[in-house]
Amino acid sequence: MLTATTTRRLETLGILSQQGKRINGLSRLLGCPILWKQAYANIHRNSGATTAGVDGTSLDGMSYNKMADLMSAVKSGTYRFKPARRVLIPKNNGKTRPLGIPTGDDKLVQEVVRMLLAKIYEPVFSDDSHGFRNGRSCHTALMQVKQKWTGMKWIVNMDIKGYFDNINHDVLIDVLAKRIDDKRFLSLIRSMLKAGYMENWKFHDSFSGTPQGGVVSPILANIYLHELDEFMERIRLEFNRGNRRAENHPYKLLSATIRRRMKRIDVLKAAGDESGVQEVMRELSELYRKRENLRSSDPLDASYRRLVYIRYADDFLIGIIGKREEAISTMQQVTRFLGETLHLEIAPEKSGVVHASDGVRFLGYDVYTYTGNRVVKTVRSGRHTTTRSVSERMQLHIPQEKLRKFCNGKGYGVYDTFRPMHRNALIHLSEAEIVSTYNAEMRGLSNYYGLATNAKRDLNKLHGLWQGSLLKTLAAKRRSTVTKVARSLKRGNMYTLVVPGNRKNHIFPIYSLRDMQGSPITFQSVDLPPATWQFTVSQTELIQRLNAQQCEYCGTTTGPFAVHHIRKLADVEKGKAFWQIMMARRQRKTLVMCVPCHQKLHAGVL
Repeated sequence: MLTATTTRRLETLGILSQQGKRINGLSRLLGCPILWKQAYANIHRNSGATTAGVDGTSLDGMSYNKMADLMSAVKSGTYRFKPARRVLIPKNNGKTRPLGIPTGDDKLVQEVVRMLLAKIYEPVFSDDSHGFRNGRSCHTALMQVKQKWTGMKWIVNMDIKGYFDNINHDVLIDVLAKRIDDKRFLSLIRSMLKAGYMENWKFHDSFSGTPQGGVVSPILANIYLHELDEFMERIRLEFNRGNRRAENHPYKLLSATIRRRMKRIDVLKAAGDESGVQEVMRELSELYRKRENLRSSDPLDASYRRLVYIRYADDFLIGIIGKREEAISTMQQVTRFLGETLHLEIAPEKSGVVHASDGVRFLGYDVYTYTGNRVVKTVRSGRHTTTRSVSERMQLHIPQEKLRKFCNGKGYGVYDTFRPMHRNALIHLSEAEIVSTYNAEMRGLSNYYGLATNAKRDLNKLHGLWQGSLLKTLAAKRRSTVTKVARSLKRGNMYTLVVPGNRKNHIFPIYSLRDMQGSPITFQSVDLPPATWQFTVSQTELIQRLNAQQCEYCGTTTGPFAVHHIRKLADVEKGKAFWQIMMARRQRKTLVMCVPCHQKLHAGVL
């Protein structure tokens, strides 16, 4: 159990950070067993839990004894990180992205470090930062742009060259040292950064960057660019001017005239002069028509300026209400700061200042302002009147080339000529698996683009191709026709696959754009306090099973015990061994075993 002193120390990390105090004693906290149990509970379900590092080990075989050995080595300063195993992941643009895969031990150590860093930095991170944070996502960043960026004139779009590969280690340690006064803890992070990587069995030193794929890399990247967030806040305070735009004098005069005419109507109605009312109404109609062509405020008011900023990982935008020269000056300031302070370069061919109505590409959306003259009915002071809807709102739109590329990549058919095609690669699957595959693809895409203006309309063409491809694939599997397949799936106004079972039928509804959520995430969720974990072990099923101290294979209570991991349940569903049958029936990707049983399993004896 933790002492009360240690518990208080852990819980006050965020408070001390908010107070601007440098935090020490973190290396002592690394000797706290509850941290290591929590760290393992956090990462054991990750898709990469069974992916081996350069030494061939993963999280498979993790035990409390192994955690204790790691904790002791880290606390004593004798732990050494191993090089990450580098693999190249294809990108959408045809290039590759290097991914560093740590060993199982390094993953656990990194998670412990990440937990402490999160406790220190999450309370002070900017509300304009959305990448790799609990309760935040691409959608929260996009919703902030959509709802908060009203009236923008210019957008500064900036692209950092190879951000994750170019993080300067010395600068990062200096940034961490601003809030952390613990040389041993900082030395542990430095050794993590300097561990290097193995590619084609050849060792490479890492002189800069954080390995993409490392557990701790995302928060280190956010800590590094938190310096940019703070710099942008200083610029914002200097740039912003005025409480509101000055009123447009012609608009104001017309509005006053309209109010006088409306009062005149009240007087005439009271006197019963209907012809006079009709005459004033005609005047009002003409006044409204003139006012529709005017703005209520002065768009060129030099006394009113605003700067807004949004960042998701290394993608960030700056919005400006002001002159183009001011937007260019802001871009130059940011470029100098990134180069001189953070040693990062801007890609000039991907950066620039654009008019907000022309827009930019951000997180897969086209983002630009829309100026509308839509007049809406409203009630003011008990009187029915009309007003113009808010103009120059930022809108999100789906790029058609993204849909075309998605269609071609999945093999739905020819997007431009609307010609659906069947997918040979899926015909060997069951019909339920085919439908589930198609559903997952379309649901994932439509959920991501659910924030877009007219999302259903823009996705309609792709959905038609997707549905045609699904019907053709099922027709090819059944050796039937598309018409017969469609007729067999039709249930009212939707398509549904029904698979007969032993006791009941299994229903697989085919995805429809009617199921789309218009705004899956609201901005209010951004302002919620970040989710912070408590320093008690979350009683996950796996932790409870480990604490039971019993082998789930042979039943012995004689330890030590280790956890066997598998990558996916499909690996054991058709297995004949008893341990495979156990995992398949329990729908578990982990099995707590005594060490002898675990060793026999890996030796192929079980």
